[in-house]
Amino acid sequence: MRGGPCSRSRSRSRGRCRTCGAEDRTTSRLDSFIRRLEAQRACLDLAVRLVGGLDGPVLELGLGSGRTFDHLRRRLPDREIFVFERTPDPRLPAGPDEAHLIRGDLVETLRAARDRLPRLAVLAHSDIGTGDPERNARIARRIAALLPALLQPGGIVASEQPHASDRLDSLQLPRSILPGRYHLYRCAGCRAGVPTPWAVLAA
Repeated sequence: MRGGPCSRSRSRSRGRCRTCGAEDRTTSRLDSFIRRLEAQRACLDLAVRLVGGLDGPVLELGLGSGRTFDHLRRRLPDREIFVFERTPDPRLPAGPDEAHLIRGDLVETLRAARDRLPRLAVLAHSDIGTGDPERNARIARRIAALLPALLQPGGIVASEQPHASDRLDSLQLPRSILPGRYHLYRCAGCRAGVPTPWAVLAA
């Protein structure tokens, strides 16, 4: 197809060409949204398995509609989940209790969170997309600078935006997820014996 994705690659990349990176012109916004949610769920489920041998709380950066908070609390029923949200929606059917809700500006509350948490976290999920790519990138850079201080060695970060930091090592995504659609990181200083993503997926 002239000017479009390579036909041989499209079926393997779920709507995007692995060779040239072009979006399949038949992919609708709904298709793209569904694939993003699929990537988010796959990465969160892998992250949950990766931290299975670590003890500590979970951080949810941004509550939004509460979808991922609900997913995490069902996957990790015995973990404390601390949610960072400037203005939580009071209409949500089930959100965190006040003891686990940290209100205010995300960057400012992250700076002060060490005194609020009972111990360093094992998993942080960051979904801070605003619809403004430049603003998203600025916020992600500030989060990436602060988040490692709140994580245990070997702790996992799952994020929609890239979180570049010399203290966060990028991890391979599940094979079904196109690179760049979601991101996984491990806090540098990983202890021996903490499993790799492929070891977990193969188990």
